[in-house]
Amino acid sequence: MTKAFIAETLQKSAELNGVTALKVAGALVDAIVAEMKKSGKFTLPGFGTFTVRKTKARRGVNPRLGTPIKITAGKTVRFKASPTLRKEL
Repeated sequence: MTKAFIAETLQKSAELNGVTALKVAGALVDAIVAEMKKSGKFTLPGFGTFTVRKTKARRGVNPRLGTPIKITAGKTVRFKASPTLRKEL
């Protein structure tokens, strides 16, 4: 799913013009990112929950050369589908 797809869906369902729909889609994505930065999770009822998780530093292997590399600690996003979404699928 892309921001353009979200904008197109908004444009059709809310009868918005293309520019306004793109602005709304961008604002929606920005609001989700801001909430995840602030609280570490974002829940969309009936869809699921996105949570930010920390990853530990670890050793990996360069697939091209086969040499060991260090992978630094970081953050990743996990998604857990809601029971409603699981039932629909």
